[in-house]
Parts: sequence; C-alpha cells; structure tokens
Amino acid sequence: MTRRLPKSGSAVDKQQEELARRENALRDQMQKLQHMIDDAPRLAQETSRKQREELLERANQRGSRLDASFSLHDKRWDDNEWGVRRPGSLRKERREGRIIFLVLVIALTAAVIWLMTRFHF
Repeated sequence: MTRRLPKSGSAVDKQQEELARRENALRDQMQKLQHMIDDAPRLAQETSRKQREELLERANQRGSRLDASFSLHDKRWDDNEWGVRRPGSLRKERREGRIIFLVLVIALTAAVIWLMTRFHF
C-alpha cells in the first residue's frame, strides 16, 4: 500500500499559522514599546541634566554678550579708519534714486503703450 502524503495545509491550518505569526510580531512590538516606556524617564532625566550643564557652562563663560568677536562688524562705527569723516547727508543719492525711478516708470509706460498698440487689447 502506498502512503498518503499529508495535505499541504488546509485553510484553517494556514489561518492558524498566520495568526501565530501576527501574535509573535505583536509580542515583539509590545516588548519594544515596553522597553521604550521603561527607558523614557531615564532619557528625560539625561536630557534635562545635559541642558542644565549646557546652561551652566554658558553662564560661566567669560566675556560680555556684546563682545565684538561675536557681533557682526558695523561699518558705521569702524575704529580702524581714523580721520575719515562721517558721510554727510544723502541728498545726492536720493535725487539719483528718484531720477532712476522716473526713468523706469517712463520706460514701463512706453512698453505698455507699445504692447497695447501692437496687440490691440
């Protein structure tokens, strides 16, 4: 007599195997989350300790907050140029700016008029 080979698996067996795999995956995930929950207070304490140490270190540093090495260089208060007088009023620059503005407005107007005559809106 020939022996029968066991069935490759019925639907119920496959479903049980799938459920067992899911159960194992969920157990692993629960263990990871429990580990994270257990470590959270320790991590929070370390973070707050590092922040306190950093604040103390900054507070104990020598030097002023207005130290020139930390601030940007301001050309208005340049100490290296002795004898150079402070620039006077900016009338000339303002006048030139107004003239350039008017020229640009006139050019824009001319371009709009040309487009209107060219394309007949």
